[in-house]
Amino acid sequence: MDVNQYLEIFIEEAKEHLQNMNENLLNLEKNPDDMELINEIFRVAHTLKGMAGTMGFEKVQSLTHQMENLLDEIRSSKIEINVDIIDTLFECFDVLEEYITSISISGEEGNIDSSGLVNRLNALLGNSKNEEVNEEQNEENFDDQIRDLEDHVINILSKAKEDGYKAYSIKIRLDENCMLKSARAFILFNKLEAISEIIKSEPSVEDIEDEKFDFEISLIVLTKEEKSLIEKEINSVSEIEKVEVAEINIGKIIKDQKESLGKKEGNKAFVKKNKSKTPSTTTNIKKKKNNIVGKTVRVDIDRLDNLMNLVSELIIIKTRMEDIGDDSKRQNMNEAIEYLERITTNLHDAVMKVRMVPIERVFNRFPRMVRDLSKELGKKVNLEMTGKETEVDRTVIDEIGDPLVHLIRNSIDHGIESPDERNKLGKDETGTLKLKAYPDGNHVVIEVEDDGRGIDIEKVRKKAIERGIVSEDRAKDLPKEEIIEFLFEAGFSTANEISDVSGRGVGLDVVKTKIESIGGIIETKTESNKGTKFSIRIPLTLAIIQALLIKLKEEIYAIPLSSIKEISTINSEKIRKVQNQEVILFRNKTLPIIRLNRIVGIEDNINKKELVIVIVKKGEKEAGLIVDELIGQQEIVIKSLGKFLSGIKHIAGATILGNGSISLILDVNSLL
Repeated sequence: MDVNQYLEIFIEEAKEHLQNMNENLLNLEKNPDDMELINEIFRVAHTLKGMAGTMGFEKVQSLTHQMENLLDEIRSSKIEINVDIIDTLFECFDVLEEYITSISISGEEGNIDSSGLVNRLNALLGNSKNEEVNEEQNEENFDDQIRDLEDHVINILSKAKEDGYKAYSIKIRLDENCMLKSARAFILFNKLEAISEIIKSEPSVEDIEDEKFDFEISLIVLTKEEKSLIEKEINSVSEIEKVEVAEINIGKIIKDQKESLGKKEGNKAFVKKNKSKTPSTTTNIKKKKNNIVGKTVRVDIDRLDNLMNLVSELIIIKTRMEDIGDDSKRQNMNEAIEYLERITTNLHDAVMKVRMVPIERVFNRFPRMVRDLSKELGKKVNLEMTGKETEVDRTVIDEIGDPLVHLIRNSIDHGIESPDERNKLGKDETGTLKLKAYPDGNHVVIEVEDDGRGIDIEKVRKKAIERGIVSEDRAKDLPKEEIIEFLFEAGFSTANEISDVSGRGVGLDVVKTKIESIGGIIETKTESNKGTKFSIRIPLTLAIIQALLIKLKEEIYAIPLSSIKEISTINSEKIRKVQNQEVILFRNKTLPIIRLNRIVGIEDNINKKELVIVIVKKGEKEAGLIVDELIGQQEIVIKSLGKFLSGIKHIAGATILGNGSISLILDVNSLL
């Protein structure tokens, strides 16, 4: 069987399992006595082993198998967990991650040698037992399968016992030469469902369907038939190597569960409530089985992009329809357009919800990074993350990861002091790094804040003068906010020496460029010896936005509505020049004036006395854009200019108007 068709699914699943392993290892380091964490890491290693075995990735299979052996000894209390074991498990995770990365690039595991790591695992085990011994230990009994039954499964067992059903634990091992494992499992399930109800399957039904399992299947079934009939039905299926069937003592499980629940307040009421809502065993079993299987589907991002493009075309044709039609048919046309608008709006919202993913996907990589970096720098750092459930467009998620990595590394290296230095300053020796995300209108705000030493403004000012970015005379009068902006200049660094972490002048300029490329902005606030906060504001989506259409002579341009503060008129005679920049006093504040005609190379109307200005904002900065005429607000579809026209200054993209003409979208960030 050609397994290459499943490669992308394998890579995606493996990455999720590795993320789960990483999180649990980080928690285990803080709570080494938590057996549930060890069980979860064991389950992840076991699943990865089965997946890798199916795909033929022997290095991943071998390493996860050795991890299983070690974790199994810890679970059975034969080995006590310690720092060395946790560090070794982290190293195993790193190697597994490298294997999966290599597979995603080349389809092969690469030349990474994990033999030394395997030897360390064996040394920690205190022996080099043959793998077959461990397999026998795994098959000794059914305790692992029934130890952690979910509450709803126990409720089903309880009701089943009342109705005269028996419960059986079944372990089936397929022949290793079996080529179509999922098909063989399907036949097994059909045979069993004819005489019983399957209430638990490990691996899950989805994993079995996708052949993401080793050669073993563990089941719990309910039936009124005898054990011999179950064994007969299973053995009637070919390519079965081994079958074990054992009756489960339902009464004992319920008794143990009740004793456990009795120690927790309110759980007796929970069990009673659940039992009272169970009309019949069969109905309840089917209902629970449906709940176990998640109603989700993986969709290729290219297919979503295609769907989004189709929605975009609908919006364009809707706009075009608004511009056509004679008076006699105007009423019917308006009704049709309103109906079309409702459809396109609902379709757009639905597609956007499908494309939205929690920012947790980005945040989850940082606890491990903070742990490793703080160890490397000899610092103590506590990472606090909030708002992980905040959702943004998938395309934004893919772009925001690298900038956040730079900011977090910057905060730990430059911001947070060493434990000794913090003690001298009267601070807690453990620094705090806060990572926070929250929605704000059509944007998402991400904050990276530390309680370290803050940015040395004078040091930045001096460095800017040394590099010739600003003259010494002008630098003296610059406010704090403008001096901080120098940090985002290409190659700018205040580090005294080059290290593996920083000092090469690569960092904040990359952050700014990347964020602005997706229509976002970054602001910085700092206070000496109290800390620094970087705030990133990014759009929820990069596809369809609300915009204000304006005219410059005969050309139509679009300004994103999210960047506009207000629209007003000014008297041209009140415009003054300060340091070669046109400004006007507007609402008791000095407002810089930008003549868009001159920016885009269109003739300026210098004789006009009353000018229309669109006041735009970028963080705390504001400016008034002088335009010839306002057209109105419109929903527009952002189209890329393509690689030949990419990088044009002050232009963020283009859109197609209702009459079929092209309108350029202004990049407010670059204008300010």
